[in-house]
Amino acid sequence: MEKLSEKTLVPKYMQEYDLDEECEELLTTLPSEKCWNGIHLHQYQGFWFAPEFLQAVISCQKHFQAFDTDILLVTSPKAGTTWLKALSFALINRNKYPNIHSNHPLLTKNPHELVPFWEVDLYCNKDFVPDLKTISSPRIFSTHLSYESLPKSVKDSTCKVLYLCRDPKDVFVSFWHFISNVRSKRNGTLPLEEAFECFCRGVCPFGPFWEHVLGYWKKSLESSNKVMFLKYEEMKMKPYFYLKEIAKFLECPFSQEEESKGVVDDILNLCSFDKLGNLEVNKTEKVFFNIENKYFFRLGQIGDWKNHLTTEMIEHINSITKKKLVNHGLSF
Repeated sequence: MEKLSEKTLVPKYMQEYDLDEECEELLTTLPSEKCWNGIHLHQYQGFWFAPEFLQAVISCQKHFQAFDTDILLVTSPKAGTTWLKALSFALINRNKYPNIHSNHPLLTKNPHELVPFWEVDLYCNKDFVPDLKTISSPRIFSTHLSYESLPKSVKDSTCKVLYLCRDPKDVFVSFWHFISNVRSKRNGTLPLEEAFECFCRGVCPFGPFWEHVLGYWKKSLESSNKVMFLKYEEMKMKPYFYLKEIAKFLECPFSQEEESKGVVDDILNLCSFDKLGNLEVNKTEKVFFNIENKYFFRLGQIGDWKNHLTTEMIEHINSITKKKLVNHGLSF
């Protein structure tokens, strides 16, 4: 009888991904659930990952070496990632690209191209580990990883971590729209109720949401010089104030001269939802992970959950938030 190959012992859905043997073996030992209408997720270090992202996470944890001058932008998915990338890139590079009206990279590139994801871009190739040492300082990276899953070198360094969170009701609705848009057209729209049930149980990509937020919240209280905790809603209401606070935290504060010349306002205008969303690059092109840029610019509003969630859904998600976060001094 022909001996079965090791590959045939791997679940069929895992064979659809280009995984190395280490990741394949690990996945078979981890808790697994199918959610988001067919996506297989595995629980690793308390959080849920699709197979290809888990492989990138493990590679990143092994190989990424932080510099003290690094800047790490962290969000759970659909919590304002694109906006945070745009603001941070424009802020850090304001002297390199002073003319924001004609030659700025944000006018011709999506923010995700300018600030790469660890798990979606840099470490996604099982046969290639990027050499990041030649990137000029300060290096800016992005991730959806929980604090618990960050590479050890990040925790041991004095690099800066910006964490942006958002009302979980808006996070869920934005995530639902995003997944529905980017998944195969033949599968149709992802059922809202199914997605909601998974999200509330925490079984969603990079979830659970509440534990993700809480990890960075606690660290920001312990080490406010290392982790800056931001709320999307507060930034939308007072963008001028918070951009200045971010600049101070990153040790590149605006001078009085810059403020008087309108540099803060210029950055905010360049990075506004309307400005970025109406650029040709963000209407017709795709980012390197083959998702149309337009899907990163749906609404960007506060409170869109009111248009989608039932009273019962609202009460349920609010009760989870109260149970898991309020006792730690955090609410939405």
